[in-house]
Amino acid sequence: MQRVPYSPERVSIAIGLCVVMLSALPRYMVGGHETRQTLLLMALVFVAGAAFLQWRMLSASARKALPALLQRLLIMLVLGVVVMGVWHGLFTDWISWQMFISHAATCGLIFHAVSLWWKPRD
Repeated sequence: MQRVPYSPERVSIAIGLCVVMLSALPRYMVGGHETRQTLLLMALVFVAGAAFLQWRMLSASARKALPALLQRLLIMLVLGVVVMGVWHGLFTDWISWQMFISHAATCGLIFHAVSLWWKPRD
């Protein structure tokens, strides 16, 4: 059996990756890293375009599964904010809000990607 190269799970992870890249932008803006900021914006356009193309190739039933996955992504991003808030509150000195949202979004996307492994088998 041949595997389909696109799925609603992959689209949700690509959207989450776009959120992570957007959350990292303030770090580079404040730090004066214009080159990294430009590269990040180019990568954001590329990943968003790939996510859009994959979404277009999804079947109707797969598109219906996407809202639940995006809700799950949102919950995991909120969980990432909580976990990173506790982590930085207990183990680090105060960091900037730009660094915090970048870490929280990354943590949330990792939680989302790992949680997709525990999907019940059909």
